[in-house]
Amino acid sequence: MDREPGTSVRLKLALSYAGFLLVAGVLLLAVVWVFLLRYVPEQIYTPGGSVPGGLGSVFIPNQGDLERAFFPRALVALALLLVFGLLGGWLLAGRMLSPLRRITHAARLATDGSLSHRIQLEGPEDEFRELADTFDAMLARLEAHIAEQQRFAANASHELRTPLAITQTLLEVAHNDPGRDAGELVDRLRYVNTRAIDLTEALLVLSRADQRSFVREHVDLSLIAEEATETLLPLAEKRGLTIETSGDVAPAAGSYALLLQLTTNLVHNAIVHNLPEQGSVLVTTGVRPGTVVLTVENTGEKLPPQLVTTLTEPFQRGAERIRGDHAGVGLGLAIVKSITTAHDGTLTLAPRPDGGLRVTVLLPTPHVPGAVPQP
Repeated sequence: MDREPGTSVRLKLALSYAGFLLVAGVLLLAVVWVFLLRYVPEQIYTPGGSVPGGLGSVFIPNQGDLERAFFPRALVALALLLVFGLLGGWLLAGRMLSPLRRITHAARLATDGSLSHRIQLEGPEDEFRELADTFDAMLARLEAHIAEQQRFAANASHELRTPLAITQTLLEVAHNDPGRDAGELVDRLRYVNTRAIDLTEALLVLSRADQRSFVREHVDLSLIAEEATETLLPLAEKRGLTIETSGDVAPAAGSYALLLQLTTNLVHNAIVHNLPEQGSVLVTTGVRPGTVVLTVENTGEKLPPQLVTTLTEPFQRGAERIRGDHAGVGLGLAIVKSITTAHDGTLTLAPRPDGGLRVTVLLPTPHVPGAVPQP
């Protein structure tokens, strides 16, 4: 059963306001009694029943007379003050809680699945305005995140369906043609299965980075860069490329495994998307005020800026799909972006004037109390 948002709070505020006025009235009356009425004597005597000076007999109220005249009127005043406090408190509380009703309405719409609604609260920069603006920002971020997740799920379903469909086709061919060379079919099945496994593992890494389910520790990006380049050096030599690693010690805070995955993805991407037999890859690390820097550059074809802006989207593979033993699954730079975001860093992609791509990762300097040093 729906009820008006904030009704109970409004009643509590009204009662509190009325109670405060009532207590203030009682205190005021108590002050009048303590500092005025209690000094009036119980009995007043005049010589001969007249006032000194021969003015004749007059009535002079004593303390009892003043009490009988004062307290009934004081009770009436307190009753009126209570009524005024309840009505005034109810109206004031309703006015003060009006922004809260709008926020509650927006929260209900979000609960029902509508994330496009915004509060857009007007008025001064008070606590309610800050809460409404924060809620609007949260709705915008949730809407963008859900849209991205839906787009990613659709792309992932399509990409996973492809190797499964190919596997089914190959199995049907083997079933319908028993005399076909089994070795060729096994090789193709193994290749398709490897691609499916790589894609699944990439999706798991991406999910882990998005959920930020990792322990931060002290790491050195320069050592991570050296490990990644040493791992991929045989691939670079096979393609006739040169890899150069340079830079200073770059201390950061984060997951060693995820940052190694980030660097490996960048170097692998720089090797695969490069000039054959004459290309090069440059990996550098450094320190700036408040940040550490990892930069990976590669030679290659000139890239239009419009294409570069889409490379971090899932399942993007540059200008065309890369085929071969070391072809990616289209999640390399998407994983890099997610890992960077999970580490509170920034990722920048820019085309090089002579061709190729420059990728820069900025991570905040470590401020992690009790972090475990990484050897």
